[in-house]
Amino acid sequence: MARIKVAYIGGGSTRAPGTMASLIGQGENFRGSEVVLIDLDPERLALVKTLAEKMARCHGIDLAITATTDRRAGLVDCDAVLSSYRPGGFAARHVDESVPLKHGVIGQETQGPGGFFMALRSIHVVQGIVADMEAVCPNAWLLNYTNPVNIVAEAVSRHSDVAVVSLCEGPIMFPRAAAAAAGLDPDKVDAVSIGLNHGSWTVRHRYAGEDLIPYLREAHERRRDDPSLPQPTGRMLALAATMDAIPSGYFQYYYFMDEVLAELRAKPTTRAQDIMAAVPDYWAHYREQAASDCPALHPTRSRGGIHELELAIDVMDAIFNDRKEVWPVNVPNRGAVADLPDDLVVECVGYVDATGIVPLVQGCLPRPVAGLVKMLGEYQALAADAAWTGTRRDAIRALASNPLCRSLRTTEAIYDEMAGALREYLPQRLLSA
Repeated sequence: MARIKVAYIGGGSTRAPGTMASLIGQGENFRGSEVVLIDLDPERLALVKTLAEKMARCHGIDLAITATTDRRAGLVDCDAVLSSYRPGGFAARHVDESVPLKHGVIGQETQGPGGFFMALRSIHVVQGIVADMEAVCPNAWLLNYTNPVNIVAEAVSRHSDVAVVSLCEGPIMFPRAAAAAAGLDPDKVDAVSIGLNHGSWTVRHRYAGEDLIPYLREAHERRRDDPSLPQPTGRMLALAATMDAIPSGYFQYYYFMDEVLAELRAKPTTRAQDIMAAVPDYWAHYREQAASDCPALHPTRSRGGIHELELAIDVMDAIFNDRKEVWPVNVPNRGAVADLPDDLVVECVGYVDATGIVPLVQGCLPRPVAGLVKMLGEYQALAADAAWTGTRRDAIRALASNPLCRSLRTTEAIYDEMAGALREYLPQRLLSA
């Protein structure tokens, strides 16, 4: 088994205990390895370190766990870097979600203006991470979970030689959720999605060897007026029945734009405010467990559940232990999706072994949905470049290319209001006229 050094940037976050639980759950694959927790908050770092050390000891896993607020020092000689951080915290996410709504535009963490400003902040930080990696661990893999994962990976792959893969469980979870909504067994689903992160569609959708789409079409007809069916799930069934492919759930923001906008504007709180209200209980739970001899995270009192960044651990295992496995990944296309540019970061399946990640050819997107995905791909590339080297003008042009931004004047007004509110997390070149 591989003995490696792993840095975890975001190691003091609310998701960090669940991430360490995931790593310890696969600890036999990394026995004797070192994990460096890196974050800005020394108190929370110390708490996560205590939790992780106790969980590892209780499970008989040999891991050396350290913690530091000095990012470059923590990255020295690393083999892998897990990235899951949130510049500005949930207060900045509240800006992402609330300001666009004032202007009649959907506010969301990864889509539209909210996702764009999350990208600007995240890429401002990842530039420093990449510079540190180039200096002290140039051969390390960057396994990124920081949102929006597609734009972050796009920026790094276009502007650095650091090996990067962004990861998201969406391609695994969305087809399973659609099957569950149809009353089927999710474990019998065999699906492959291609496109962009939070913007992909299935090109294979089998259920126990049969085509899954007729089952979803029947479920849509049967449950379209079912008040117990969550609206996002109902929208997914409607899209699958119409397009003959299973969508990422995030397509509700485009195909049901007016409905979702009305719901968000009617809701008294943003999702960020809901999370901020829950954060004190997360940390109370973590402190309780850190005081016990054998910590056991509770799934509803842990941010994101008890197995966070699990796909990153799977992919890391496949690389460093040469597993020769296939996983959903976000990497430069290189022909995997025929109707998207070769250098664009796409979501697809990749063959993962000791030599790296090879995206597997899957052909074209379903034609009825290809146009929107291509438009989002152009936005992704423009946003990545604007975040890395651009000016305010470049950023506004990139944001205006997003399908949720339907008016240039409104786009400019949103940009300036959000840039002003989030200025401490942005480079000066994006603030100047």
